[in-house]
Amino acid sequence: MNGTKQQILEILSEDCRTPLEQIATMTGQSLVEVAQHIEELERDQIILRYRPIINWDKAERQRVEAMIEVRVTPQRDFGFDAVAKRIYRFSEVKSLYLMSGNYDLLILVEAPTLKELAQFVSERLSPLETVTGTATSFVLKRYKQDGVVFEDSGEDNRLAVSP
Repeated sequence: MNGTKQQILEILSEDCRTPLEQIATMTGQSLVEVAQHIEELERDQIILRYRPIINWDKAERQRVEAMIEVRVTPQRDFGFDAVAKRIYRFSEVKSLYLMSGNYDLLILVEAPTLKELAQFVSERLSPLETVTGTATSFVLKRYKQDGVVFEDSGEDNRLAVSP
């Protein structure tokens, strides 16, 4: 991938609403070239979706989020991919990662209520034949996501330097 496409990806990852004109200026490309690059990135499924970061606590949306550490037995000839595919199809699963360390998969899940989330773990996830163990941690408060701080006072907390 060329440097211009990398630059465009960096710009869009910071703010997906950056106007094409501004991206063209920032990259030194023409408006047409920037539009073509973005079209190629979308066609090649490098850009999958444009999405805002929302502070749901301020939006007063009721939901429960949890991160679930899952230990699984990989399937012969498919490894972890077949297990992951089965798990990521559940509507409660928002993100799924293959991890190194004490567990194999990390799942970010959400549900409208604690009871529904607990039912997902106990009735749908844990009974899978490849799942050998889970550990669930509930999200109590979100401080930062994707580089965005949620509640920043705007104060300068740097130490004063005297001459």
